[in-house]
Amino acid sequence: MKIKIVGAGPAGLYFALLMKQQNPDHDITIFERDGPNDTYGWGIVFSDKTLSYLKDNDLQSYTDITNSFETWDNVDVVHKDAKISIRGNKFSGIARVRFLGILQRRCRDLGVHLEFHTNIPDIDRVGDCDLLVGADGANSVVRRRYSEHFRPTLDQRKNKYIWLGTEHLFHGLTLTFRQNEHGVFAAHSYKFNKEHSTFIVECVGPTWDNAELGEMSEREICKYLEQVFNRDLGGHKLLTNNFVRWLNFVIVKNERWFHRNVVLLGDALHTAHFSIGSGTKLALEDSIALARCFAEHSDPQEALPSFERSRKPIVDEYQEAAHSSLVWFENADQKMSLDPIPFAFELMTRSHRVNYENLKKRDPEFVAGYDAWNTGTGIRQIY
Repeated sequence: MKIKIVGAGPAGLYFALLMKQQNPDHDITIFERDGPNDTYGWGIVFSDKTLSYLKDNDLQSYTDITNSFETWDNVDVVHKDAKISIRGNKFSGIARVRFLGILQRRCRDLGVHLEFHTNIPDIDRVGDCDLLVGADGANSVVRRRYSEHFRPTLDQRKNKYIWLGTEHLFHGLTLTFRQNEHGVFAAHSYKFNKEHSTFIVECVGPTWDNAELGEMSEREICKYLEQVFNRDLGGHKLLTNNFVRWLNFVIVKNERWFHRNVVLLGDALHTAHFSIGSGTKLALEDSIALARCFAEHSDPQEALPSFERSRKPIVDEYQEAAHSSLVWFENADQKMSLDPIPFAFELMTRSHRVNYENLKKRDPEFVAGYDAWNTGTGIRQIY
């Protein structure tokens, strides 16, 4: 097949290498508007389950990726100056630019054509192909071109967030909540190499407006947030890279996933809130699922409907969980009066994918502490 892919993010790169591995005669080209070393994030996180999928589908890239990992099994919740650690949550972090570099090299080794600094404003100019893949992110040009067929919905949420970094190492997935005269701030942080951590800051409710953060320069924003989280950063500064601006998270859904020989993958197809660390996971698993459909059906007219039928229920369920998590963070200001232990329990069960029994298996000591808190106050929570 002649395959053209718009977007050299995780979804586009991984699908390309899987298809080239499946059949070396496939003619595959990826178009990417940015350069090979440009990235707009810091680190990305994987669960053990996603890693098992990578190992099963391409051992070479799996080995290179895992050799660069920082790993942990704790979620740390910081609230009211107390840190509550919940164990039994296995995660791994890697620098986004490092991860993409591994997939780029793997694609080149297999014979995939990578065309960077190639903007595709008009999809009709891509040229004829047997399969066109839109892996070009939440603002997908491919989706926009065929929007009447994909029928997307874009739900812009109310919290503002910004993606930063720091040289302070967070040895675990750390969720930190701080409140000042302007409102409530939540930070999502984790190490991704031996020198840096990701530090995503989310403003709850009217906090962003109250602090007038939209009127601040890049350096002023960092200085302000360094003060908000001064007890958490260990004296380190907040760092910026190529992408420094406040965003509103957008939930992307599509009623249809393909049109003729055109299909969407990753954030172009669906998004899930970063609070459950799922964007890259879903993108890679999309690519695996689509490649498997082509292994079973060589004709796109059969493979693409099979992909939508098999994958959509899984993604719908994950997006529902991510939505519950997102809503919890949007209303975190209403939770700030809780004591640290019940606050951490609510936070861990916010997506409804984890419940009391799950937590008890993961970390019986934490649940014992939660039960003792319940007994001591005479309050029973609904699990």
